[in-house]
Amino acid sequence: MRRHLITAALLALAALAAMAGPAAADATAKYHCEDGAVFVATFITSPGAADLAFSDGRAVALPQALSADGGRYATGDDEFWIKGESASLTLAGKSTTCTVID
Repeated sequence: MRRHLITAALLALAALAAMAGPAAADATAKYHCEDGAVFVATFITSPGAADLAFSDGRAVALPQALSADGGRYATGDDEFWIKGESASLTLAGKSTTCTVID
């Protein structure tokens, strides 16, 4: 009986997730970096992620990662770590410091 309840609950959750449609964006912020890069970060709540759209047309999608302080998004050699209005961006092993702009 318990197994049937768990199965029913999982099916209900899957149906709700399917009805939710595409991931919802919580917020966006525009950043300017010391190396000259300019991008817009779109922060997605579910699943946790940051989509970075650069002014030169590049796009990088980073899943949320564990962080003791600030928001961290990382995969492989790429990392975007924010705290307040400043951020550290590492792409392909190259790091730069970025700040939020209006």
